[in-house]
Formats: sequence, C-alpha cells, structure tokens
Amino acid sequence: MKGKYRYFIIGMIVFMTVVNYIDRGAISYAQEAIIGEFGLNPKTWGQILGYFGYGYMFGALFGGMLADKKGPKFVWIVVGIAWSLFEMGTAFAGEIGLALFGGSAIAGFAVFRILFGFAEGPTFSTINRTMANWAAPKERGFAASLGLLGTPLGALLTAPIAVALLSFTSWKTMFIILGVIGLIWIFVWMKVFTDQPEDNPKVSKEELAEIRNEKQLLSSEKLVDEKEEEQVPWHHFFRNPTLIMNAIGYFAFQYVNFLILTWTPKYLQDTFDFKLASLLYLGMIPWAGACVTVLLGGRISDALRKKTGSLRIARSGLAVVSLLLTAICFILIPTVNSVTAVLTLMTIGNAFNFLPNSVYWTVIIDTEPSKAGTFGGVTHFFTNIATIVAPTLTGALVAMSGYGAMFVAAAIASAVGMVAMIFVKPGSSKRKINPSSTASRPSV
Repeated sequence: MKGKYRYFIIGMIVFMTVVNYIDRGAISYAQEAIIGEFGLNPKTWGQILGYFGYGYMFGALFGGMLADKKGPKFVWIVVGIAWSLFEMGTAFAGEIGLALFGGSAIAGFAVFRILFGFAEGPTFSTINRTMANWAAPKERGFAASLGLLGTPLGALLTAPIAVALLSFTSWKTMFIILGVIGLIWIFVWMKVFTDQPEDNPKVSKEELAEIRNEKQLLSSEKLVDEKEEEQVPWHHFFRNPTLIMNAIGYFAFQYVNFLILTWTPKYLQDTFDFKLASLLYLGMIPWAGACVTVLLGGRISDALRKKTGSLRIARSGLAVVSLLLTAICFILIPTVNSVTAVLTLMTIGNAFNFLPNSVYWTVIIDTEPSKAGTFGGVTHFFTNIATIVAPTLTGALVAMSGYGAMFVAAAIASAVGMVAMIFVKPGSSKRKINPSSTASRPSV
C-alpha cells in the first residue's frame, strides 16, 4: 500500500512473532512423547518448561540495550539465527544430556531451553524499539498491538501446526522444520528492513512526515531524540515508579499467558482424557478471543487518549479493569466441572488478559521513547520471571494440590498486577536534560 510501508514492516514483525511463539510452544504438544521417552514426571516436566525463562529474561535485558546501541536490525538478525538453530538443537537435547551431562536428559533440555530462551528474549524489547522508530505518535497504541498480535495468534496456531507435524512426523523432525522456517524469515527481513524509516527507499516523504509529526503529540509525550538517548543511563529505570509498577503489571499478564501456553495441553489430556488429535482444535480455543482483544486494546487505548487527553486513563485505566476481569474468570474455573465451562472461562479470561497487552509497551514509549529498547528490555527482564515461575510453580502445585491450584495462582497474579497498574502514570519523564546538549539536535 503506497505511503503505508510501515504497516508492511509491522506485518513482517507479526509473522516473526507467530513463528517465535510456535517455536516456544510446540514443546508442550510434544510432551507425551518426550515424557514417555525420557521417563519424566509432572514436576520435572514443569522444570523443563521453566528453563526457557532463565535464558529469556536475560536475553530480554541485554537485547533491549543492544537494540538501542546497535539498532534493531542487527539484533533481529543475530537473535533470529540463534533461536532458529537452538530450536533445531532441541531435537537432540535429550541425547546430548545423556551423553555429555552425567546421563541426564533433563540437563540436556535445560541447556538448550535456556539458550533458546536467551535468543528469543530480545524479541519484544526490540519490537518496542522498532515501533518507537517507525510508528506515528497518534497510532502508537495500535501499532504496538499489531506488533503483539503474533503472541496470541502464534499461540493459537501452535496447536494445529504442532499437532499436524506430530501426526505426520516425529517430535524431533518437528523442531527441525520450525527452525528452518525461522531462518527463512531472517533472510527476507535482511532485505526489507532498516533501523530508521528515513533510511528506507520504500518510505515516501509523505509517510515520513506522518511518522515524525510532532503536532500529534500530547503535552506529556515526545519523539525519539538521539542526543537525549545518550544522556539517559539504563539504571534510571529504577528511579521511575511508573516503569516499575508497569513491569509488575506486565508480570501478571505474562504469568497467565505462559501458564496457558505451557500447561493447557497436559491439563486437558490429564483432566478430560483427550488424545493428541483432539488438541488440534481444543488447544486453539483459549486464544481465539485474545487474537481480537490484543488489537482492540490498542484501538481502545488510542481512542481514550484522543477523547480524554489522559494517558493515565488510556493506558493504566484500561489495564486495571482488564486485569480485574481476568482474575475473576480464573478464580471461577475451579468451581466448574465441564470442559465447555472451563474453556469458556479460560478463553474469556485470556481475552481480558490480552486486552491491555500493548499498554505495557506503550507506557514505556510514552514515558521514555529514547530508551524504548533499553527500558523495554529491563521491563521484560522482570516480567519474564513469570516464564520461570508459571510453569515451574504449576508443576509443584499440580503435584501437591491438583490442577485447581494453578488457576487460583493465576487469579492472584492478575490481582497483584491490577493493584500495581493503579500507580502507573505514563507520560514524559520530568528528568532534567542538559539543554546545551540537545539544543542543536532536532528530534528524529
């Protein structure tokens, strides 16, 4: 579409995020084969799922800083190649563990899941830096939600794609195929993407003017300023209560998200005795509503911003209401017995969970656009403690108290996130910048 090249870039990011999420979620559908082959139990399986988070949180932290320093294109290429190769290596993780790590298949999976998580960690902080560079101010919320669409869409498509591959080939071949798809995306991305729209011949002068239109800014917003970027240290994050509370709110989202991604297949098989073939469609159901609300949330947030002129209402208010409704849905799940009721509550709860997904990233852009990558990485670091806690804690809770406990834990996490978001006040930081260092540098 002429004059809308930025949406092609966003579309490529959506596709990449879909691949990213299928890569991380496919192991959940291979659980029966892997558990049977290596003699695992629910607790050790939860640990294997949780190892991903150890690498992911540190990858998010350093990836965001690297995106600010070296540019998002460099990060995309390096991490895309790395996660694709580690995804392929997962096919041999058990045997490598048995051969090299004291006869422990679990150790082999731990190594590859940690490395795979580290490679995937920079994804969303790099998306945030890309959106800060490419999105027009008036569409920041919706642009962020488009970039995040790949999360529920990828989770939804994981079920049919993983089940289809497992139906026609082995779980090991599935990982190899998924890794190859990631490498193909990287090859195309190298040809079409530039760090700044100014450097891309496909971006017209009219589109660039729209992206850099300062008249669209509220008084509390700003564009990226390269000189200011040099002035803001990474540890300034910890001096900003809005960024800290926002990270806690995002932790709540990620806890619910990763719980559903990693444990739903096993929960459905253990509780309702479904076979793998049934998961082809049942595994999709909890994500159906989220694919809509992740986009709707960005639109609602931008509309509230325009109507009220208040970023706090548009961002924090939307998150508070959504997390409250998420908590209510998940606390009700242990009170019902039918699979229909469970999946209905899970689907509605997950839809509310995703409604403010773009908010957590947009708050960072609203508040510190010049450090969108770095502060996005720090946020993602703390957020993704949930990628360890959710699957690991769930394994322990299931072993001790049954599956009902995992839904109660999800409701508690959502309630904590709701309280945190009450204290989020997005908008331009009141930090003082040396005027002499920025006077001669226009915003870019």
